Amino acid sequence: MTLVAGVDSSTQSCKVVVREAETGKLVREGRAAHPDGTEVHPSHWWTALQSALSDAGGLDDVAALSVAGQQHGMVCLDEDGDVVREALLWNDTRSAAAAAALTDELGASSWASRIGLVPVASFTITKLRWLAQHEPANAKRTAAVCLPHDWLTWRLRGTGDLADLVTDRSDASGTGYFDSVAGEYVPDLVSLGLGRSDVVLPRVLGPSESVSGPVRLGAGAGDNAAAMLGVGGGVVVSLGTSGVVTATSDVRAADASGIVAGFADATGRYLPLACTLNAARVLDATARMLGVDLARLSALALSAKPGAEGVVLVPYFEGERTPNLPDATGALHGLTLTNATPANIARAAVEGMLCGLAVGLDALAAQGADVSGVRLVGGAAASPAVREIAPVVFGVPVTVPAPGEYVADGAARQAAWTLTGDSAPPEWTLAESTRHEADAVPEIRARYGEAAERYLSR
Repeated sequence: MTLVAGVDSSTQSCKVVVREAETGKLVREGRAAHPDGTEVHPSHWWTALQSALSDAGGLDDVAALSVAGQQHGMVCLDEDGDVVREALLWNDTRSAAAAAALTDELGASSWASRIGLVPVASFTITKLRWLAQHEPANAKRTAAVCLPHDWLTWRLRGTGDLADLVTDRSDASGTGYFDSVAGEYVPDLVSLGLGRSDVVLPRVLGPSESVSGPVRLGAGAGDNAAAMLGVGGGVVVSLGTSGVVTATSDVRAADASGIVAGFADATGRYLPLACTLNAARVLDATARMLGVDLARLSALALSAKPGAEGVVLVPYFEGERTPNLPDATGALHGLTLTNATPANIARAAVEGMLCGLAVGLDALAAQGADVSGVRLVGGAAASPAVREIAPVVFGVPVTVPAPGEYVADGAARQAAWTLTGDSAPPEWTLAESTRHEADAVPEIRARYGEAAERYLSR
């Protein structure tokens, strides 16, 4: 029996799964927490990875491993391979002004046509611009720039040589300076961000390519591309720290509005994606506000009528990316003396979170995706209220795979792919799904749109 391992180094934690290479059967797993914050020293990821690997039984009997990680973060290394400063994570919005300036300098249409993206604060290029402007000494010291999953793969390799940094198309495509159609970095865009282009960037491996390490190391992937490998395709809505709507495509998206990012996937195709900054934590914050746990929040939400009697939550608690409002805050609208109840507020939190993702679904449909059904994954998909309310908001059937570590699973599937040399990853059936259907209530989306428009009209 050949075993492979997949790693999900996410914003909040590190998860490891060990699976049979041929069938995908789960053998064992482990996890460890990451510290909070939007800037973190990468050493914490390494410590968590070692702990999670130990919790999962180690690598002595594992043939191959791939690392999937949170996308976009900026990891700067000096010429000795030391970390220059704490990594800025995807959800650090301090580079919002840099994103706006970069967009203005080339124009949104030019960005979309050249690399499939329009800069927002999440992307690495905007963080490099921020670094150059606000920490010029650190920018000057920077000899290499990589992403979280790149850095962990490099540490696993153990050479300490910057030339051994590697990445994959999916994660590289989210930097803001990689052309996923041509398959190469764009030096003038690197220079536009950092002020120079003479930095080492990770070599981009093919989907099934591998390098040496303690075991065979796959190319890895961005978390969304790995999750797509884990669930097996379709239109996927992922409800983790961020909310993500994505699909697979043979053509890179080029959306000048910036709502849909034209990323690459982990198989050689493309991954049109819309992202919100606010997902599962909306439910956490609302539960805390109401003084209940998540199970009670779900029960309260399901006890309220669709539309929450006119209560609307715009859940921009951490700013927002879709629409691009990095400085926005959350707000409750429509409160009256009669509808201001815990049940309606709980319902409005679930509906508001899902309405933000529905905007992304509409945008993917406009880019040609078949949005006749949705797969719902991520931590918040465990909520009965989320599962039951999602089809009411989305207006299409929703299937929910059994809870699992789909990002880590996708990384493990990629690791298995490195062992076969086939043209496609192995076929794994990881989990059964439940199907949820309900009549859509368009008024929910309409009220949410009216409330959200107040931000856009300021």
